[in-house]
Amino acid sequence: MKKNILSLFSCIGVSLSIFLTASCSKEEKKQEPVQKNISPTTAVNPPESAGPAIETKKDIADFVPKGYTIFEKKFGDLNKDGTEDCMIIIKKVDPANIVTDEHRGKLDMNRRGLIVLFKKNNGYELASKNYSCFSSENEEGGVYYAPELDVYAEKEKLYIHYAHGRYGYWTYTFRYGNSDFELIGYDGSSNSGPRVNSATSINFLTGKRLDRTNVNEGAEGGDEVFEDTWKKEKPTRLMTLSEIKDFDELDFLED
Repeated sequence: MKKNILSLFSCIGVSLSIFLTASCSKEEKKQEPVQKNISPTTAVNPPESAGPAIETKKDIADFVPKGYTIFEKKFGDLNKDGTEDCMIIIKKVDPANIVTDEHRGKLDMNRRGLIVLFKKNNGYELASKNYSCFSSENEEGGVYYAPELDVYAEKEKLYIHYAHGRYGYWTYTFRYGNSDFELIGYDGSSNSGPRVNSATSINFLTGKRLDRTNVNEGAEGGDEVFEDTWKKEKPTRLMTLSEIKDFDELDFLED
């Protein structure tokens, strides 16, 4: 009797083992598709934000905004690629800024701006723009004529130069960097005819400033005697071409 009972339990154990194995196998098959559809969160990366679109056009005139006209065009290499880039001085067209001067007649007092383009194989690419940073060429010069503006490229740098005849000159030096032209240098001279009274040179990259003062009051030009003073400018972020509101306000010469 005892042997029969043991035999019965043995059969029940085998049947139970077969049932549990089959159930687990079915459960595993049932869960398998769910496991395949689960992705770890660390594997999902957010899409990279796209940078600003680079504006490229075939014709230079296509960059001139509505309500403006081309005042002057200059060419020269500004980014060391051996091609002739373009600098466009533009002028606003607004009849409201045409005035009548008592002595000089009708004058166009609309402001001017600057657009800088890099030459590419399929046209030009916008490098920087400032639509109103220059005053009109017809500004009043007082007892003398107004400073004459010149824009040119030299040694892959952009120069904005003001010539004021016998009263001297001042020049702003820009170099392309950080998606704009950055002001890296300034040079200016205050003259009385051929005699240089004082001169200033600033390197905004190094923060060094040189002020030169002529102490030979009887100098006639070429025989000045200068006293040099070196200063250290406070470190600041480099100013960019596109953010300058008015070049007439950028006066680095000492009084």
